[in-house]
Amino acid sequence: MKADVSQPNDLPRCLRGAVEAALADTPVVCLLGPRQSGKSTLARLCEPDRRYVSLGDKGYFALAQQDPEGFIDNLPEQVAIDEVQRVPELTLAIKRSVDANRKAGRLMLTGSANLLQLPRLADLLAGRMEGLYLDPLKT
Repeated sequence: MKADVSQPNDLPRCLRGAVEAALADTPVVCLLGPRQSGKSTLARLCEPDRRYVSLGDKGYFALAQQDPEGFIDNLPEQVAIDEVQRVPELTLAIKRSVDANRKAGRLMLTGSANLLQLPRLADLLAGRMEGLYLDPLKT
């Protein structure tokens, strides 16, 4: 008998515990992985009450590009920002915000597997961010 996978959002992800542990002690947690690997779904599953902002949304994308610092400053204290690689200018604003408030679990970011290759991201957020890599589900 085959398992019912009609509800892919309900599939357990072994990385969930690591995400929750990272959120408990790190200001920025970044979920990395290839497209369609479940990063956004995992971000929502870990903390369903956390505010979720997708830079795939044209409105959020435009706001983040026009005023990165204002965009970050106007977000709630705990937020998930999906597809953060789309606006690399947010990196400095995130660093400044985290330096002002290093509370654990403030920002959960999701991004493509090559996010850490963006210029200066890994250096700017060193000591402020924990990156976790999500492998895609295998069929």
